[in-house]
Amino acid sequence: FSDKVSSTVVSMWDKIKNVFSPASVGLDFSFPGVEHVYGIPEHADSLRLRTTEGGDPYRLFNLDVFQYELYNPMALYGSVPVMLAHNPQRTLGIFWLNAAETWVDITSNTAGKTLFGKMLDYMQGGGETPQTDVHWMSESGIIDVFLLLGPSPNDVFRQYTSLTGTQALPPLFALAYHQSRWNYNDEDDVAGVDNGFDEHDIPYDVIWLDIEHADGKRYFTWDSNKFPRPREMLQRLAAKKRKMVSIVDPHIKVDSGYRVHNEIRSRGFYIKTKDGSDYEGWCWPGSAGYPDFTNPEMRAWWASMFAYDQYEGSLDNLYTWNDMNEPSVFNGPEVTIHKDAVHHGGWENRDLHNLYGFYVQMATAEGQVQRSRGAERPFVLTRAFFAGSQRYGAVWTGDNAAEWDHVKISIPMCLSLGLVGISFCGADIGGFFKNPESELLVRWYQVGAYQPFFRAHAHLDTVRREPWLFGDENKGLIRAAIRQRYALLPYWYTVFYRSYRTGQPVMRPLWVEYPQDVATFSIDDQYLIGDALLVHPVTEEGARGVQIYLPGKGEVWYDVGTQQKHHAPQTFYMAVTMSSIPVFQRGGSIVVRKERVRRSSECMRSDPYTLYVALSPQGTAQGDLFIDDGHTFNLESKAQYLHRRFSFSGNTLTASSADPKGSFESPAWIERVVILGAGKPAAVFLKETETRLGFQHEAETSVLTLRKPGINIGADWSISLR
Repeated sequence: FSDKVSSTVVSMWDKIKNVFSPASVGLDFSFPGVEHVYGIPEHADSLRLRTTEGGDPYRLFNLDVFQYELYNPMALYGSVPVMLAHNPQRTLGIFWLNAAETWVDITSNTAGKTLFGKMLDYMQGGGETPQTDVHWMSESGIIDVFLLLGPSPNDVFRQYTSLTGTQALPPLFALAYHQSRWNYNDEDDVAGVDNGFDEHDIPYDVIWLDIEHADGKRYFTWDSNKFPRPREMLQRLAAKKRKMVSIVDPHIKVDSGYRVHNEIRSRGFYIKTKDGSDYEGWCWPGSAGYPDFTNPEMRAWWASMFAYDQYEGSLDNLYTWNDMNEPSVFNGPEVTIHKDAVHHGGWENRDLHNLYGFYVQMATAEGQVQRSRGAERPFVLTRAFFAGSQRYGAVWTGDNAAEWDHVKISIPMCLSLGLVGISFCGADIGGFFKNPESELLVRWYQVGAYQPFFRAHAHLDTVRREPWLFGDENKGLIRAAIRQRYALLPYWYTVFYRSYRTGQPVMRPLWVEYPQDVATFSIDDQYLIGDALLVHPVTEEGARGVQIYLPGKGEVWYDVGTQQKHHAPQTFYMAVTMSSIPVFQRGGSIVVRKERVRRSSECMRSDPYTLYVALSPQGTAQGDLFIDDGHTFNLESKAQYLHRRFSFSGNTLTASSADPKGSFESPAWIERVVILGAGKPAAVFLKETETRLGFQHEAETSVLTLRKPGINIGADWSISLR
């Protein structure tokens, strides 16, 4: 078009769009040869999506849902319109880029197959092959679809994250244990809980404050009676190398004496009604305005509020939680904003509703980066999310309950999020609503210790549930689970680094690693962390055992607890006690741990490493370790990092650089090497110096332990078994 014709078309559209809108858009897709589809979170449902024939479609519309139902296609807090289809030959993806309310219908179809599907039947000998048909429909917008052609799962992850970005590498502390409730009452309460962890020898990194910490729920403030000296409180935590998270929600109390409200109103940054006035609704502070985060100027202003001279009482160890950002409006339709509310540029909320929480987290993360002048990586937790939210922090599964079904559903919910790019996810340990009995609480800690985001949280009306309040035996079990998390932090951090580089999920279904094994396609009560650890948490009340499936033809797996070797593929019954967390290390892998667990992750920075080398049937293994300062962007801006590669072959263990671009000095060293599945050598030597190393061999389990090789973690070396 010429510029004149183009301007005429635009002018005509401006005149008629309100006459004919809203206008829904939809499109059908068929997957011949496919009967397993996944994704489109967030739903409290199984990993494999069910057909919706005879029932409601899956709904994507960000809502504040009180006590959500399980195994229901109802809308929840976040929406990622991405679906993966998988069969033994191929993995495909659909990214339906539309932030309006969206419905997804899934049907299993053989009789009504497409021509291609019928041709596929013919080519495969005339028999019936499955087919899945999917109908997408959005209330408004345009059809903007990306087809992710794979063919492997990792190809789909790479293709999708090339569009939306990979999971941001969190600061190391964020992967450790977080202690929260609504609400820790005051500074004395915070100090008491903090000291309680030390008194009971339980590590933790972060304590959280919910809405009651602020002055009348005016965010960016502190209650002067309960928290009169916030900086001193933060300094006491910092002296123990710990952090705090405070909540900052995107509903602003309408109060002429409140600086934040006055500035947003004076700048015209609130969402508007269809009549042009500031949109107001009811939320925690009472009457509240809703900042328009779709406006880049509003996001820039919001980011500026996290500067230390703006957010009074804040320090560099204070991070942020964005809740209620669907947005939640207590007196609004479905507890959210009216669809005809108007955003920046004249867009109605119906057109971009599911993007609101994404923009809130984006602006908050940018504020944390800006306050450090671009030096420090942010940590922001969000409840509402959209495609690409992984770039800005973590997500949790919202207001769950202290029930066994809720601890079970946390696994497929997190697996589904990981498949669509959001790896940093978790569920409230113990359940947000209701009071868990001790067995459920212990089991939930054991589950949470092996999920990416590890936070205990509880409703205001629940009884206190710090880990030492349930008797010495349960305290010991919870402590053991948390200590397992801390010992594995080097591995968690390395897997997150791989996710940051490649888009691969941190917590992943078995079929991602074993795409041709049909037995894995519907499994969602066990999963992999990276490609080396298989976890099957105990999620049944009174369980005395679990059925475990170990995949991989010709592979072996080692029980992390007993170091017993199991051949795969096989399904077997494993007896469990209350201390059991069934975890298996894959033969052929090397997992790096830190086994001197201290009160926080930062206290362990210079501590030595232990390498767990799990030999394959061929007597080989490989693994890696990523190290940097754990909190800055120096890994990118200055290439200050180490990425180490470990390899075992021909009875020799070697260490080398996996990435020569990086350089970083670490005082940490290797204090032990544990080789699973090894025979007894006559001698062990550090080849560079021909130094003989001490060792111990357990014939019953075939475990060889090399003691104190004393090698710096950044050095190249080789150890020979002779």
